[in-house]
Amino acid sequence: MLVGADGAPIARAQDVLGTAEPDDGPLEHEFMEEQIETATPPRSTLEDVAAAIREGRAGAQAAAERHDARIAALGTSPLAFAGTTVGKLRYLQARAEFGLTAREQLTSGCHVHVAVADDAEGVVVLDRIGPWLAPLLALSANSPYWMGDDSGYASFRSQVWSRWPTAGPTRVFGSPEAYHAAVAGLVATGTILDQGMVYFDARLSAKYPTVEIRVADVCLSADTATLLAALARGLVETAARAGDQPPPEVPVEILRTALWRAGRSGLSGALVDPRTWRPAPAHDVVGALVEHVRDALVDLGDLDTVTELLGGLWSQGNGAMRQHAWAAQSGGNLGAVALHAADATLV
Repeated sequence: MLVGADGAPIARAQDVLGTAEPDDGPLEHEFMEEQIETATPPRSTLEDVAAAIREGRAGAQAAAERHDARIAALGTSPLAFAGTTVGKLRYLQARAEFGLTAREQLTSGCHVHVAVADDAEGVVVLDRIGPWLAPLLALSANSPYWMGDDSGYASFRSQVWSRWPTAGPTRVFGSPEAYHAAVAGLVATGTILDQGMVYFDARLSAKYPTVEIRVADVCLSADTATLLAALARGLVETAARAGDQPPPEVPVEILRTALWRAGRSGLSGALVDPRTWRPAPAHDVVGALVEHVRDALVDLGDLDTVTELLGGLWSQGNGAMRQHAWAAQSGGNLGAVALHAADATLV
């Protein structure tokens, strides 16, 4: 989010990007003028990923400061807003076609791309990671406030995002041909503008040789974003190694409900345990996720870092928990919450 001195979103993206310098890093428009997108280049070690995330945030802040704005890694704005759609034809078409869903789409997510050998391996991965995406949402949950009110959700962004017709979990595809046929079928309905509006929680990237995991809120801290990247890569590697083993046949309605539960509770309550599909404490479900990808983390040299980052997350809380704490400290001043988030974004 781009926020002003009072913590409210401000429509400065065009100005910020218009004067961005090469040292600010890769910055792009998103759907609204009140936000900008950062991206890291491909990296193979968590140390390099963490450094790239921090460099990207620092560059975005430098670009925003030239126009009296700050960046804040928030899944939704704590304060009410009237969003300003970026004046690109595709975005304006989406606003006209999707009404309030588009007009209120001032949300920020975190997408993790993990390389795969080809579409065949990518579909093997997609067919196996679905049960473990909800814990990633719970870890990243960073959007408890909506239009000036406490939503009662750790990730209300996930609720807002679920309004789009193609958002959410997917069935087992079984082959690249079946996956691409499903995407083509969605476009053929005429309901979405193009393939870019296939908003699955995880999908094959149309631009890169990657699986793109899209379920998470933008992470308040760079450490949490690094943890998310590590666990996402662990999931992809674990699934790719499963190869010939049949994927779990979990009904989409169960996956959707588990994701809803993660968005509601975050790390503060029970989650749905993918081992049993019954409620369990968040700490246990996150522990099960780490155990599920443990061999991959060990082989990639990531286990110690993941353990350390998880310890910090349990100690500090995720973004939603920290936002609630700031609200309590400030007597419910949600502008102050946004400004605390702006500070935390750059740590």
